[in-house]
Amino acid sequence: MPTRQPMRIRPRRTTGDLLAGLGALAVLVALLGGVPYALLRLAGPPLTPELLDLDLLTSRVGTGTIVAILVLLVWLAWLQLVACVLVELYAGIRRVGMPARVPLAGGTQALANRLVSAVLLLFTVSAVAVPLLRPAGPPADRPAAVAAGTSPLAAPAAAERAPLVPVGKAKKVYVVQPPHGRHHESLWEIAEKCLGDGRRYPEIYRLNQHKEQPDGSRLRIADLIRPGWVLDMPDDARNVHIVPAAQPRPATLDDHPDRPAELDGRTRYVVPGGAGLPAEAPAESRERPAVRPEPVPERADPPAEADRAPAAPEAEGSPGSGDSTGSPGSGGAGSEGPGAEGSGAEGPGSADEGDPGRGSGDSVGSGDAGLGMLDYLAGASLAAAGLLAALGRRRREQLWHRAFGRRIVRPREDAAQAELALRLGADAPGSRMLDIGLRLLGRSLAAAGRVPPTVYAAHLSPRHLDLWIHPPDPDAPAPWAAHDGGQVWRLPAHEGRMLDEAALADAPAPYPGLVSLGGDGEGRVLVDLEAAHGLIAVRGAQTTAALAALAVELATNRWSDRMRVTLVGFGEELTVIAPERIRCASGLEEVLPELEAEARAAADRGHGAEVLTGRIHGRAGDPVWSPHYLLSAIPPTAEEARRLAVLARTGARTAAGYVIAGDVPHATWNWEIDGDGRVRVDALGFEVAAQLLPRRQYRALVELFLTARRMEGEPVDDEAGPVTPDPSVEVRILGPIEIAGPPPMEEGRAGLAVEMVVYLATHPGGVHPVVLGGVLWPRGVQAVVRDATIARVVAWLGADSEGRPNLYADESGRLRLGPGVRTDWMLFRELVRRSHADAAARAVLLEQALGLVRGPLLNGRPRGRYAWLAADDLEYDVAAGVADAAHRACEVWLAAGEPGRAVAAVRAGLLLAADDEGLWRDLLRATHRTGDPARLRAVAEALHRRAESHPYGGGMAPETEALIDELLPAWRMSSAPSA
Repeated sequence: MPTRQPMRIRPRRTTGDLLAGLGALAVLVALLGGVPYALLRLAGPPLTPELLDLDLLTSRVGTGTIVAILVLLVWLAWLQLVACVLVELYAGIRRVGMPARVPLAGGTQALANRLVSAVLLLFTVSAVAVPLLRPAGPPADRPAAVAAGTSPLAAPAAAERAPLVPVGKAKKVYVVQPPHGRHHESLWEIAEKCLGDGRRYPEIYRLNQHKEQPDGSRLRIADLIRPGWVLDMPDDARNVHIVPAAQPRPATLDDHPDRPAELDGRTRYVVPGGAGLPAEAPAESRERPAVRPEPVPERADPPAEADRAPAAPEAEGSPGSGDSTGSPGSGGAGSEGPGAEGSGAEGPGSADEGDPGRGSGDSVGSGDAGLGMLDYLAGASLAAAGLLAALGRRRREQLWHRAFGRRIVRPREDAAQAELALRLGADAPGSRMLDIGLRLLGRSLAAAGRVPPTVYAAHLSPRHLDLWIHPPDPDAPAPWAAHDGGQVWRLPAHEGRMLDEAALADAPAPYPGLVSLGGDGEGRVLVDLEAAHGLIAVRGAQTTAALAALAVELATNRWSDRMRVTLVGFGEELTVIAPERIRCASGLEEVLPELEAEARAAADRGHGAEVLTGRIHGRAGDPVWSPHYLLSAIPPTAEEARRLAVLARTGARTAAGYVIAGDVPHATWNWEIDGDGRVRVDALGFEVAAQLLPRRQYRALVELFLTARRMEGEPVDDEAGPVTPDPSVEVRILGPIEIAGPPPMEEGRAGLAVEMVVYLATHPGGVHPVVLGGVLWPRGVQAVVRDATIARVVAWLGADSEGRPNLYADESGRLRLGPGVRTDWMLFRELVRRSHADAAARAVLLEQALGLVRGPLLNGRPRGRYAWLAADDLEYDVAAGVADAAHRACEVWLAAGEPGRAVAAVRAGLLLAADDEGLWRDLLRATHRTGDPARLRAVAEALHRRAESHPYGGGMAPETEALIDELLPAWRMSSAPSA
């Protein structure tokens, strides 16, 4: 169908325009010329002799002085009017857009604006100054009506301007811009710029969640957007591209290949059947790209340009010079670096539909490639926190069995990437607030003798924790507050951070069945499996992946005490993560008799509320009615479904939850997971991005925990490189991070620069910039941002005393630190190496090496940074190397009859390797050799308290307890009251 071509509309002036212009010109001449003439004739110059009298401030003020002051004020008002007219004339003639504001001239400048605009109509139609204040009524002549669903383009005051093309039904899209310096666009900033309010970013998130982007990936987490993505926008958005409403999304993506709308100050309008027409933006828009008014399309001039209708120019990425600190909303994802490879990871529906617990030899689906590990494991923030705590307990057990001269086995390949994702995504503060807040709630209700409400769901965000309760109750115990008529109880985050964890250590967990359903872009949505009081049916795509995610979080969360999780038809390997909580069965017929027996035994325990009441009056170590949750990936037969329904109704009087895959008759809740990975709960009205654990992530987690069960250890790398005796830059990592030598760096950029230097310093073989980008920006980064950050660090480190750069690229393009850079770890290893060869000076050299230890490795590192340690040897080598050096120093000093110096050596090692119980046993032996029983008792009690309060739990190693029994037989009686 032929497209209507744009036409030039010949400007014309109406009689009204001429009369208005002539009248405005007469008024301007009268104001600019007549006012000063009248003032000079009737009142004289601005400064009269009365005002020039030096005695004015001390003498009596007369009538003449007051008149002189009033005349001066009239002159000043006239001068202000002249300034306003000049500003408006300049803006109208030069077309600079919004005129500059004259100070203290609001009404005066508005009057000047209208007069100048009317006068300019006498000479040109298009040179009209943009009004500061829009008139209250609509303009006399309006453009043709715009179809529903679109926003009319802003039109100038002149009514003669006609649209260049016919306007049809359209929609709006925005292209995410590449980073500019340190600035990376976020959904908040896009909402602020295009919608006028950053708090409207959830609207953009909901419009675009799980929609395919040009690079093949999809938006799943609100703070992960990437340059070049095409975002659908609400109808009232500004500074956007306009495309036909009926245009398929693939065509929209093809029309906007990495073309941000505003990098060149132009907005691209696309019309049905026509080419894109670039429209010139106002000058202010070009000068201030951060927040700008909606561009007004100018009339094409000359005609030839309008006839050609050129496409919008390619957007050029600005040479970013800053760093990405990983703040929420950072859009610093790009196509460079290993972290960005395979960024076309598809949604959860593309992963295998099979059982994640079976068929371990099957190939991994393409949907799990690239960033999939981050998409799923890092996105499950509460589960990640629980998994890291469980992993920490396994690592403690590995350290119990570590032999001197060996390090614990570290994960590799997918297992290492899984731990990296867990470290990036873990929300330990949120998990703590959920745990302590619920325990405090239960204790407060118990103290008041109140029946705890049923909690159907919870929402955890960085700002607060919300509980949806039944029945509504406006009387929430402090620091909780009631909202929405008592239907929601809220705990603000600042109150949750101040809760005393130690004071609530013995408080039971009142709602252990809370488990993450998924995320809504603002936080995590949790549901209580017990609150269903019946069966929960899970249907649709990825049901087994959803069940696996539920199982992992239930088995590792910290807001429950003792529990059992029975997995039917999947998850046999998950027992390696939490063997004390998880058990597996091959079919429902295997577990139904046991569940029915438990239900009959609990039939006379009371109603559901009594379960909660009993819980809040119990103890954390011995919970009342330990909960039992059944997760089945095998759909039940008709008879099994009937028995399950009876069990679920009986389960209302116990602590139980039943989640069954497939269509289950008489289910209380139905969870529907669609192909895009969104889950809907019909009874609760929720629709969120489901928390899933697809096959590849499942296997990686299992392999990670299998690695943590290996007790044999592996050899430590003892090779030490050359050490600079007089470095120009010293990198200290054996304790708080310090970079000595270069000048201080700007605080906002120092974190990333220091991490880059630490990584390069601990990898002396050199690192390619692409690899470095993937390490420092795991979610991806644009090459310009990466290279600008490297250039900044090169300039910061400078050169050594011989003029050699402290950071350079070698012939192969790998980045290396120069010979003038030294780390305390390099010096430590060199001193230990020399101690092996020099028996006479061994003790002194080991003492010097241990003197470099100031605390835990990289102590004080920012949360979310240095996640690369999970897939690196450094953390394992340093802990083993320091512990071994302290052990050898202890042996040397004990052999020399210096138990005091042996104690000092071991304590130095414990500053960094505090979990190595081999060192604690050395400390016990060395302290015993001092002959001071009180000192030995203090060490034993400190070790006991530390083991009892350790965040990973687990007590102390049996060998350590046996040694204390041998050296201090009565220690158990003295420590019993505090146990």
